[in-house]
Amino acid sequence: MSGVQILAALRTPVAPRGGALSRLDLPELCAPVIGAALEAAGMARDAVDEVILGNALGAGGNPARRIALAAGLGERVAGLTLDRQCVSGLDALVMGAALIRAEQAEVVVAGGVESYSRRPLRWRTDPDGGPPVAYDRPPFTPWPDRDPEMDDAAADLVRELGLTREEMDGWAVESHRRARMAEARLRSEILPLGGLAQDAFTRDLTPRIAARAPVLVGPVTAANAAVAADGAAVCVMVSDRVARQLGRPGPRFVAGITLGGRPEMPGLAPVEAIRDLLAQTETRVSDLAVIEVMEAYAVQAMACVRLAGLDPARVNPGGGGLARGHPIGASGAVNAVRLWHELRSVGGLGLAAIAAAGGIGTAVLLSTAP
Repeated sequence: MSGVQILAALRTPVAPRGGALSRLDLPELCAPVIGAALEAAGMARDAVDEVILGNALGAGGNPARRIALAAGLGERVAGLTLDRQCVSGLDALVMGAALIRAEQAEVVVAGGVESYSRRPLRWRTDPDGGPPVAYDRPPFTPWPDRDPEMDDAAADLVRELGLTREEMDGWAVESHRRARMAEARLRSEILPLGGLAQDAFTRDLTPRIAARAPVLVGPVTAANAAVAADGAAVCVMVSDRVARQLGRPGPRFVAGITLGGRPEMPGLAPVEAIRDLLAQTETRVSDLAVIEVMEAYAVQAMACVRLAGLDPARVNPGGGGLARGHPIGASGAVNAVRLWHELRSVGGLGLAAIAAAGGIGTAVLLSTAP
């Protein structure tokens, strides 16, 4: 069974919906990133066996196929689009690694792409012939009483953990501070696009500014919840054989896992994924040099840190989703790109984790060790 290495990892800037990337369709958003990532990996476009992309809001049509064609990868690349909501972009890497290990592919471009700005409008038809009814999101469970809106679920998690708004605002302030401090080094992972060369939402957030943020639900506010956003991110994953041929080894994909949890508490789902992944790989939390946890809400990231015993000093060293935004199906891939670049700098073992609606959590381990 082949090992899996990641030779390049690249992303667009992340921009709030209606912002600098809002006029770009999915191929325009993602195809340039694929081309640049392959160039960085020293690979020809016709070497790619498969493209796997997370996308949650595109309403079908297999965007990965459209993007593969737009990127000039050749007509033989079928493209596979995953929709497991927020974990989709990280799940794409898990699936890409599985294809390579099973020797069904040797070069896979895996990641995610999302345009909140250009998502289709959603309508349900009436089987009795009445007018269609608009809806904003699909159900994530078969039980309406266990399918909360995400803001409500975050507020419930705040109560379960006994956190305060001030504590969550403090996490958000620190996320923006770290992102601001890291802006220079983040340039190496960002392909400028739409006239934007860095994440557009990062700001000099202070506790006083956070305290004035509009309330969403209870202690959950516009400051401690991630803004809806557009963006794309991809990793070039290859077999050990291809990496040896190119003479350009990269960080290894060690393992990944996706698990379901309590549907009404999606923010807790990554905790079990992290615990199981560390146990399966006989990894201690203290072994992790870098940890990238998605900050869809401050409380969700804080829950992972507290309940999985993570070191907050090693979590999101370049800032997190609160300082960037949340391009749903791409967010897990953005975390993977962030982790890849941080590990290239500090070396060692790294973890990325993310939650999704319906109570789903995904976690992966990367390593720079041979």
